[in-house]
Amino acid sequence: MACVLEAPLRMSVLSEVTASSRHYVDRLFDLDPQKVLQGVIDMKNAVIGNNKQKANLIVLGAVPRLLYLLQQETSSTELRTECAVVLGSLAMGTENNVKSLLDCHIIPALLQGLLSPDLKFIEACLRCLRTIFISPVTPEDLLYTDDTVISHLMALLCRSRYTQEYICQIFSHCCKGPDHQTILFNHGAVQNIAHLLVSTSYKVRMQALKCFSVLAFENPQVSMTLVNVSVDGELLPQIFVKMLQRDKPIEMQLTSAKCLTSMCRAGAIRTDDPCIVLKTLPCLVRMCSKDRLLEERVEGAETLAYLIETDVELQRMASITDHLIVMLADYFKYPSSVSAITDIKRLDHDLKHAHELRQAAFKLYASLGANDEDIRKKIIETENMMDRIVNGLSESSIKVRLAAVRCLHSLSRSVQQLRTSFQDHAVWKPLMKVLQNAPNEILVVASSTLCNLLLEFSPSKEPILESGAIELLCSLTQSENLALRVNGIWALMNMAFQAEQKIKSDILRGLSTEQLFQLLSDSDVNVLMKTLGLLRNLLSTRPHIDHIMSTHGKQIMQAVTLILEGEHNIEVKEQTLCILANIADGTTAKELIMTNDDILQKIKYYMSHSNAKLQLAAMFCISNLIWNEEEGSQERQDKLRDMGIVDILHKLSQSSDPNLCDK
Repeated sequence: MACVLEAPLRMSVLSEVTASSRHYVDRLFDLDPQKVLQGVIDMKNAVIGNNKQKANLIVLGAVPRLLYLLQQETSSTELRTECAVVLGSLAMGTENNVKSLLDCHIIPALLQGLLSPDLKFIEACLRCLRTIFISPVTPEDLLYTDDTVISHLMALLCRSRYTQEYICQIFSHCCKGPDHQTILFNHGAVQNIAHLLVSTSYKVRMQALKCFSVLAFENPQVSMTLVNVSVDGELLPQIFVKMLQRDKPIEMQLTSAKCLTSMCRAGAIRTDDPCIVLKTLPCLVRMCSKDRLLEERVEGAETLAYLIETDVELQRMASITDHLIVMLADYFKYPSSVSAITDIKRLDHDLKHAHELRQAAFKLYASLGANDEDIRKKIIETENMMDRIVNGLSESSIKVRLAAVRCLHSLSRSVQQLRTSFQDHAVWKPLMKVLQNAPNEILVVASSTLCNLLLEFSPSKEPILESGAIELLCSLTQSENLALRVNGIWALMNMAFQAEQKIKSDILRGLSTEQLFQLLSDSDVNVLMKTLGLLRNLLSTRPHIDHIMSTHGKQIMQAVTLILEGEHNIEVKEQTLCILANIADGTTAKELIMTNDDILQKIKYYMSHSNAKLQLAAMFCISNLIWNEEEGSQERQDKLRDMGIVDILHKLSQSSDPNLCDK
């Protein structure tokens, strides 16, 4: 019986709720403009802080009517303004509310409203636009559909401190990537916003600063411009440095540090400039301390990681500032059982976002350890560091996994650590697991790390081979992603170095001749060089050279001919001639050269080439072919003499290059 009643009961509750809201909507249709105005004002008071009421009014169709009234020329300015205020309040509810407003085409209506001469109405429209644009469900591109919109917003910047605050906030939220940066820059954003940094209103200063932090990010054009802009006789970098001071609000310190970081990374400010070394870097390290809020610690660490990423001196400086390496270990213990957080809401928020701290710590450790062996040692000696990285590799968050792999990659550049910590913690196991099934951005870094673990002095090389790495790496060489192709072939090249014959045969079998040719004709020179490096490593030590050339000789000679005839740079040709020199060092393999007149003519041609590197490589081939102690050396010498090789050698012995002369 209860089951039958359930649906009608629910319906009656819903209709009761919406009925109590219906009269607000009904009043919007009154014929008396004064009553309509009063109805909108009452609606405004009813929805403030009441998400249920907001949802009800949207369901009952209040939005289209409010937008109609807002756009009517006959509506009084006061009514239009109040409509914009209510719409702004509805937008402050849930994401679904914003979606409903977008479906009713609220943005074009509000943008149209900005053409009004009335400042209060303009401010109300901007406030509503700001609320809508900062919602994650609003596509930023809606701001850029019409060029005149940006121009008009720039013109409105001078109207009031509210227009300044809201417009800067809209820009900073809608500036995602180089295309948006260029549009805003070309519309004079730098010149129009710069003077707002010295506004009497903190909110305006802050929003202007945020604008510059997104405009300058990874953008050399904007960064180079900012360096030379001055406001009231003071250059922007000096203004940013003032905003970094400890007495300024944390939000301001952090955002100024981000501006200076972007300008430094773009080359607009030198890495040894005092404003970076003495101001920006220490400020960002301060943000990593445990008395800062979670989001401040995350932003501080990520910005610092970006600042020092490519500069070894900044990495060294950061590593000895305020015990940063130890301080970052706290990022993994947060929030702790003895956490000082008494605010339950805050604690709940932080538990949901604790993974962001781990991600930020891994990123910063990766930057710190990018170049310096001593720093890497300190990082690895930090409590449970290797266990934390291993755990990070299997976290559910993709961002944490990526940051953990980056950290591992950075530390894997250390010969010492590859031999010790990496082996003790069998890091290769979780790494191989990551490589089985991961998005490309993780695969690229994980395969780079694998390249290092496969170097000949790494104890991980053997177990990695046994776990089916050859098949995995051969499949990477077929990827459409260039970085993955490079890493796949690079790892195989490292694997083949001084390897036993079985491994070399497995690599050739896994790659297939067809794939090898594909790689040798790759348009990217990096792929080509690594493939030639692989061939050179495969063709080392006589028994291996003879064995491989007996099974793949024809195809390899074909590939060599192809490259020596092609339009390739000196390095590529030199590497190819070195492969020929290795083949010439084989016992039976050298006959593949001696019976190939085309190849012999090419070696002769490169002996007389204008580039000394190519001449030397060609002479190595000759040297290996004519070695006296080997069987058949006399016949080979006679053939080469008949080709005129001796005359060329006479000429080269007079060369001004001592290496050529000696050879």
